Amino acid sequence: MNTTIKKAIVLGSGALKIGEAGEFDYSGSQALKALKEEGIETILINPNIATIQTSEEIADKIYFLPVTPFFVEEVIKKEKPHGILLAFGGQTALNCGVELYKSGVLEKYNVQVVGTPVQAIIDTEDRDIFRKMLDEIHVKTPKSIAASSMQEAKKAAEKIGFPIIIRAAYTLGGLGSGFCQNEQELEALASKAFSYSPQILVEESIKGWKEVEYEVMRDRYDNCITVCNMENFDPLGIHTGESIVVAPSQTLTSSEFHKLREIAIKIIRRVEIVGECNVQFALDTHSEDYRVIEVNARLSRSSALASKATGYPLAFVAAKLGLGYGLHQLKNSITKVTTAAFEPALDYCVVKIPRWDLNKFYGVSKIIGSSMKSVGEIMAIGRTFEEAIQKGIRMVGLGMHGFVGNREEINIEQIEEELVNPTDRRIFAIAEAFQRGYTIDDIYEKTKIDRWFLYRLKNIDNIKRELTKIDELEELPLNLLRLAKKAGFSDFQLARIIFNSPNNRIHDDLLRIREFRKKNGVVPVVKQIDTLAGEYPAQENYLYLTYNGSENDVQYLNDKRSVIVLGSGAYRIGSSVEFDWCSVNAIETIKKDNFRTVMINYNPETVSTDYD
Repeated sequence: MNTTIKKAIVLGSGALKIGEAGEFDYSGSQALKALKEEGIETILINPNIATIQTSEEIADKIYFLPVTPFFVEEVIKKEKPHGILLAFGGQTALNCGVELYKSGVLEKYNVQVVGTPVQAIIDTEDRDIFRKMLDEIHVKTPKSIAASSMQEAKKAAEKIGFPIIIRAAYTLGGLGSGFCQNEQELEALASKAFSYSPQILVEESIKGWKEVEYEVMRDRYDNCITVCNMENFDPLGIHTGESIVVAPSQTLTSSEFHKLREIAIKIIRRVEIVGECNVQFALDTHSEDYRVIEVNARLSRSSALASKATGYPLAFVAAKLGLGYGLHQLKNSITKVTTAAFEPALDYCVVKIPRWDLNKFYGVSKIIGSSMKSVGEIMAIGRTFEEAIQKGIRMVGLGMHGFVGNREEINIEQIEEELVNPTDRRIFAIAEAFQRGYTIDDIYEKTKIDRWFLYRLKNIDNIKRELTKIDELEELPLNLLRLAKKAGFSDFQLARIIFNSPNNRIHDDLLRIREFRKKNGVVPVVKQIDTLAGEYPAQENYLYLTYNGSENDVQYLNDKRSVIVLGSGAYRIGSSVEFDWCSVNAIETIKKDNFRTVMINYNPETVSTDYD
């Protein structure tokens, strides 16, 4: 461990914004806990009063100041810290840290950057430098040319050939990025991108390829592990923050999985990252050809999802690695037996679904693409993709009951348009397409969504069709009931499909379904997320419900000493991280009175859904 650091500054991400939300409250809080555990005095700079990390017991000192070079330098002058952490406050903290480094402020006050060296951050953020670096280790990136002016952008487009994609450097949430088919579109998009960034990248378009992400850890001894790999339900062309994401990947071959894993580790070693890194790939499944499209040398929204999906405390471990520990020297916080050098193994499926609030804005386009518009997300866990996706659709909180069984809640007329030009309703357009007789191949040709996912969604549709043949509850075969519950059907969906219940009778009918189900022993079981697929017993109760099991993983004492705290679910306009602050403080208060706390929430960005 680096014993020279007795006092350290952690930079927060400031105000919540699209592309930078509660996930940095989670990562910053974990970093502060890791530093405190080592006896390091912590100073937080973050003006966001709604966050957990700005609560008085998390950091030793909190400065409610803008995360900008001027104010951070003033705090450095006053506090004289030995170290600064840049990777836990998103792009805001990263950009600020880079400016402090370039202007000589960190050197002037002898402040060490804890974790990944600043030069490594600069190398990944400057897209031209990064491309050249990957060329050195023979890793493929999209054919691209950096441009600092409109004239340079036009020359680059001419050289690469349309269609192209424009990406802005040093931005978050895909800000300023998009696809161009001709010079007119290039002029419009490039002028917009230059308003956000001094540099843009003109790249070949690989729209339609599969998008896959790896979360990778590296310590100062050059030990590396991949914590989690995830794949987007939507093909490349839709920002990962706008896409449904599935972990672990479901459609990669063993060869594809190991090839991309090996490349991700090669990249993190070349960049010399110490801590956590997110590597995003585009993959052509017809040829195993690939391109590295982005590397984030910091904690991201994907990192928060990977951490909650696996139970591996990414941010906490990343902070410890920054202090000089090796992965083999840190204990796995869930098993308390294995080390942090063990790669997590998942015996369940996790689905992340974004939440949009586009209806609250007059005149806004509902088409989703390479720039983020979503304001929040949910995480659903099941033993099958069907179970997880249906649970997730209900969790988003927009009134839908699952992939099927949505009647007046949604009405889609222009199926073809919705499939070809996706909006926030694309998943329901697929359900409607199946209803109208579209084949899997028809939908694949229009969406380029992997056929594996479409077959799974068709499986849900097939079960619905079987259920519509049932007129009376007593006629419902138990094997069909079990099959439906294993595929994520709610009692509400079953009541609507079997009884064709109107809204004024649906509540009574779903209770009939529930009573029939319980009478016949069709009930869910509680399973633990243990990070190692049951190989070692878990010591933390990180739990989910599933119908794809036969016994509970935990024993219930029924001693009347448990108190449930209900979380607020996905972030949305009007309900955000402030309610996570309420939940966490409620939990802490209940714990002090020696009650057992039970948190129910499904937002992977939050502190309240963390393992501790």
